[in-house]
Amino acid sequence: MIFKKKIKIAIDSPAAAGAGTQAKLISKYYNLFYLDTGKIYRLIANMKISNPKNYNLSSVKKKIKKLKMKDLQNKKLLSDEVGTIASIVSKNIKIRKLVHDFQIKSAYSPPKKFAGSCLDGRDITYKIIPDADFKFFITASTKVRALRRYKELKRINKKISLNEVLKSIKKRDKSDYNRKISPLKKTKDSILINTTNLTKRSCFLKIKQIMDKKLKF
Repeated sequence: MIFKKKIKIAIDSPAAAGAGTQAKLISKYYNLFYLDTGKIYRLIANMKISNPKNYNLSSVKKKIKKLKMKDLQNKKLLSDEVGTIASIVSKNIKIRKLVHDFQIKSAYSPPKKFAGSCLDGRDITYKIIPDADFKFFITASTKVRALRRYKELKRINKKISLNEVLKSIKKRDKSDYNRKISPLKKTKDSILINTTNLTKRSCFLKIKQIMDKKLKF
């Protein structure tokens, strides 16, 4: 699709609300460069877990500088352990600065073949792309999010229980909403999308309708 100017979409959400799925669908439909910002922190967390002796700010900086989208597709990044460490890593001010710089570059200077950018994370609507053309806050009930994440993790770890995942989701929520640095929050200009009772398709169509109205499709 061709627009008069590059469009920017910012999405914030708690864990397992379906934001990543919707961001991918939106990006594919409107030909936007997609970046799952949370995966970057998970990548760094995995570095810390896999090779703690060589983990430092310098190694993180090198990794981000050479970061390729395929690096974020590693299934190991989905594990509960990585998610917990990612939440801790993301509180480091120096690491956040490195990641933020990469995110801002991705949002404002996407590859030329794309019609714009779409980023999802925890502080995208107010920290990374405050002037985004579209801002969404995607959420769902805690139980539904836990069930979604449980089904996702079950493919990797057969022994994991739904109760374990539910506890992890609640712990992650507490950390994301209450951290001092860039906490998760819904901005006044963000459109709330609750996916608790929505299918992936119906949620996408709802977002598409909102966007098309403004884009005048």
